Amino acid sequence: MAARVDQTVTSGTFSLDGQTFDVDNNVWVLGDDHECVVIDAPHDVAAILEVVGDRRVTAILATHAHDDHVRVAPELSRATGAPVLLHPADRVVWDLVHPDTAPDGELADGQEITVGGTTLRVLHTPGHSPGACSFHVPELGTVFTGDTLFCGGPGATGRSFSDFGTIVASIRDRLLTLPAETVVRTGHGDSTTIGAEAPHLAEWIARGH
Repeated sequence: MAARVDQTVTSGTFSLDGQTFDVDNNVWVLGDDHECVVIDAPHDVAAILEVVGDRRVTAILATHAHDDHVRVAPELSRATGAPVLLHPADRVVWDLVHPDTAPDGELADGQEITVGGTTLRVLHTPGHSPGACSFHVPELGTVFTGDTLFCGGPGATGRSFSDFGTIVASIRDRLLTLPAETVVRTGHGDSTTIGAEAPHLAEWIARGH
């Protein structure tokens, strides 16, 4: 059975720097009929478990540690027995959300995670946050970019722990170098492709964050 991508959208809030916003978050589940990984655990454990079904969750992968991406990660971990994996550079952000609970393991650039016979490769793509990661799945022609690259440009960099120059470099050097037909599955909103976004890099730089 080939691996596939399933999706649900959950709603809640994002809070940082004393401000709170209503948000809808994509949750991506990658795997086959027997096992899967969950990419981000934002607001609603029940909704995520509904997508997982009776499959074994082998890992909960955090694209980054903003609260609207990891708020229910520890709870989901307890429910499934799966470890929460986060890039160590985002621990400072994680601790704002879960000061008394550590992630279970670390993500590293170039790390390969196999699930359902399919390999996912970790790309460290900082800028939106220091430890932001994207997950490239060449066999399925897709990349999960969290809040690094959206349909229409880079993720926000106007808050603490973010940097516009860094996110532009991550997008230019790590994401736009992927095949043009690669489907970009984002942390919020619609999917896009590398080929659709690549021609607009200069515009994004010109407009700034």
